[in-house]
Amino acid sequence: MATLLYRLGRFSYRHAWRVIAVWAVLLLGILGGGVALGGQTQESFAIPGTESQNALDRLEAVFPSVAGASASVVLVAPDGESVTDDLSTAMIDDLVTEIEGIPGVDSVVSPFSEYAGEAVTDDEHMAIVRVQFDGPSTEVTDETLDELKATAPIAEDEGYRIEFGGQVFQDTSFGITITEVFGVVFAGIVLFITFGSLLAAGMPLLSALVGVGIAIGGITAYTAFATVSSTAPLLALMIGLAVGIDYALFILSRHRNQLANGEDPEESAAMAVGTAGSAVVFAGVTVIIALLGLLVVGIPFLSVMGVGAAFAVLVAIGVAVTLLPALLGLAKGRLIPKEGSRAWKRAQVSTDGGDKPRSMGQRWVRGVMKRPILATLGVVALLGTLAIPALSLDLNVPDGGSEPAGSTQREAYDLISEGFGPGYNGPLIVAVDITQTTDILDDLDAIRGKLEKLDDVAYVQQGFPDEGLDTAIIQVTPESAPDSAETKALVQAIRELAPEIEDEFDTPISVTGTTAVAIDISNRLTNALLPFALVVVGLSIVLLMMVFRSVLVPIKAALGFLLSVVASFGVVVAIFQWGWLAELLHVDNPGPILSFLPILLMAVLFGLAMDYEVFLVSGMREEFVHTGDARHSVEKGFAGAARVVTAAALIMFFVFFAFVPEGSGMIKPIALGLAAGIAFDAFLVRMTLVPALMTLFGRAAWWMPKWLGTLLPNVDIEGEQLREHRHAVDWARSEGDIALSAEYLVAGSPDREVGPLSLSVPRGAVVLASGDVVDRRLVAATLSGRLDPVSGRAQVGGHPLPSEAARVRSLVALADVGGAQRVEHVVSLGELLIERLEMTLPWYRVFRSRRRARLWLVRANDVLHEVVGRDAVPLRLDSTLVELPQLERAVALSVVALAERTPVVMLDQLDPFGDAEHEAAFATIVARLAPATTTLVLGTPVPARVTDLGDLGRPILDVDLYSLSQAGSPSQEGLLR
Repeated sequence: MATLLYRLGRFSYRHAWRVIAVWAVLLLGILGGGVALGGQTQESFAIPGTESQNALDRLEAVFPSVAGASASVVLVAPDGESVTDDLSTAMIDDLVTEIEGIPGVDSVVSPFSEYAGEAVTDDEHMAIVRVQFDGPSTEVTDETLDELKATAPIAEDEGYRIEFGGQVFQDTSFGITITEVFGVVFAGIVLFITFGSLLAAGMPLLSALVGVGIAIGGITAYTAFATVSSTAPLLALMIGLAVGIDYALFILSRHRNQLANGEDPEESAAMAVGTAGSAVVFAGVTVIIALLGLLVVGIPFLSVMGVGAAFAVLVAIGVAVTLLPALLGLAKGRLIPKEGSRAWKRAQVSTDGGDKPRSMGQRWVRGVMKRPILATLGVVALLGTLAIPALSLDLNVPDGGSEPAGSTQREAYDLISEGFGPGYNGPLIVAVDITQTTDILDDLDAIRGKLEKLDDVAYVQQGFPDEGLDTAIIQVTPESAPDSAETKALVQAIRELAPEIEDEFDTPISVTGTTAVAIDISNRLTNALLPFALVVVGLSIVLLMMVFRSVLVPIKAALGFLLSVVASFGVVVAIFQWGWLAELLHVDNPGPILSFLPILLMAVLFGLAMDYEVFLVSGMREEFVHTGDARHSVEKGFAGAARVVTAAALIMFFVFFAFVPEGSGMIKPIALGLAAGIAFDAFLVRMTLVPALMTLFGRAAWWMPKWLGTLLPNVDIEGEQLREHRHAVDWARSEGDIALSAEYLVAGSPDREVGPLSLSVPRGAVVLASGDVVDRRLVAATLSGRLDPVSGRAQVGGHPLPSEAARVRSLVALADVGGAQRVEHVVSLGELLIERLEMTLPWYRVFRSRRRARLWLVRANDVLHEVVGRDAVPLRLDSTLVELPQLERAVALSVVALAERTPVVMLDQLDPFGDAEHEAAFATIVARLAPATTTLVLGTPVPARVTDLGDLGRPILDVDLYSLSQAGSPSQEGLLR
């Protein structure tokens, strides 16, 4: 992957304007398309498969008038007046009539209706008008709600206060405020301090904003086709902005350090993308996997959040490894730190092997390493203390009480709580299956009586059946608020009562309604939290084992992640549930925490924590591999990454925390949890606990059982393979005009090795390779890029193996000129030749392939007759290979290979020619047919020492593979005749 990213970075650097144009088109197209489609975010907390949702679906089918969304119109009479006097009742009747005429409204229940239940307070100062819509909340249009609120003057003209409540009035719009802008400004300040250059500081911001624009545009476009929570685009905005800046920061920091140490700008950009970019891709994919893990929970609105945030991270990765190097291509050498500047000195420190601590990071890590036990206990004690509030974590879905203070839905919620009791904001709906009972009304009254006896019940409305007498509903109003523990207990009590009611009255019941759905969501998420945590932790351990080739390092990283995430839960509970610092952070109504917040925090923080783990510990591993000194590697690796990790963590903290003071009700706790989690994980866990534990572990930190190391793939994020590739490229280019060369090359596999082989073949030469057929073909497969070398190095046409094997494969044509028993009995020579031409010619020349095939055969027949004489059998398009003599058949198959016009052609002969003279004749014919610059490798079972090819007009090299098969034989050198 590092080599691929290296090439991608170089391409983007060289073709900067093309890459920038592509991203500009994507930004304008996706963002413009999202705006043009005009989709709106909506809150839908449905969970398929739960009892409440199944009951709601049943009601929608058989009792649609009560299954749709609802709203409450709260009327407060002026002081000294009553809602029951004649003028007030007349006004309320007019209001009800006006609302009934609004499109989208199914029914309206006056507070004086027999079906209204307790809709007027005891002091007759307040009344509630219930509005039932003809569809779920996701189908209630803004126009319908606007018309509903437009009826307010009917009451206000009479001096009444009127407020509108219900889920349909939740604020689902999203946008940014000045505080979020401050977050970006603070990020810019951190970048400027880090780089000491406005140009360098602006690049991560610009690239991140482009990525965020594309992500928000994509999510906005999706809202036109599906239900998307207002939290989803804000979450994608936060995460996309944070990781977009950080990923660009990691790559740009590596680029600037390399420039300060004299690297060429183009090569430096490519190397930065190949090395730091590999870590960025790995870290980003880890975040994406964690976010997509939310799909496993099976909650639609949470799945959309996870996919939206994962899309933002994917775009951020793409921007970092393509758009950023394109911007570097425009800047070229202007990013080189001036000699003597702070940025230049820091780059020198990162490569300085001296013992004197010259950076703050180095001083910090030495202090930690002097007292590792004290540092470990201190971090664990601090995070453990911060996690204590998490023990009282109470989860629920947001309701009207979590809406912004002063909004009409919040005012309505508070008025109902004050006038009727908090339970009236979230009544429960008990759906009763009455298909098996004949005494419907008496049974409903009896069921009502049983429900009234349950704890925390304020009021039970008379049950009434639907027109088809299939289902009846009974509304149960709790005494407690919808998000209280008592209401949850009441729902559970009704469900425990259900079997008794079914046995006595033969009427199955189920609990539904907005409150019951919210409780089921919380229960589902609570139950999924532990399995999800185990999956995330298990994933982190496996992934880090692949990266660091260690057992203790991944376990330490996972435990550190759990410490930081539980501590962030504790901070969220203390502020948003207990109310600590609530006024300072504009938390209007402390209470239960968002039910999906813990699992969402775990998913996001897991990926981000692994970012810091990778960037810090990868440097330690790289130093340990080079030196074998465990203690020194901790210090050197930490000092090299500390500054950039500190900057990245500060940027993320500022970006996330900026959404806390003025963010929407649902995004505020998520933003605070992410900000706290980032701070804890980066500064306490990764930069204090990690070096302390690594010091205590010593060399054991890098231990891994051999069987496990063999089982797990090796993920090279340190760029070691890229460095080997660069050395190989430099060597291949130094070979000059040599077509093919090898140094101590061992081909084959560990079970059958061929070599070592060293040779240097000039362009246009002929190589006569003799040896066992298996050995010959193993060497040919290796030199043609089809098989990786066991050891040694080789290059073809200036392209090293195996790192550029794909390119080498396009430069080498292979053909088996075969024995008599290996030929094709049916396919004609023309079919083989035309097929090969069609596969290799440009698409616009394919129609001329038959003509080219004829020309090749005419030329082959001419050379064949010149060398062999008129006795040679002519080659025709309709000739089948089986009918041709051995020499003519070998020439025909060689023509098929030569038609590819590759710089190198390898022809292998399974059996020796029947006539010894044909060996030299075949070589002569092929040498004449091939262009003068084409290098030919002829494999033969006849030892090279007994073969006399004569004068071919080309240099001839003998390679005797038979000698390599002898035990203890020295390296075979290609011998130039």
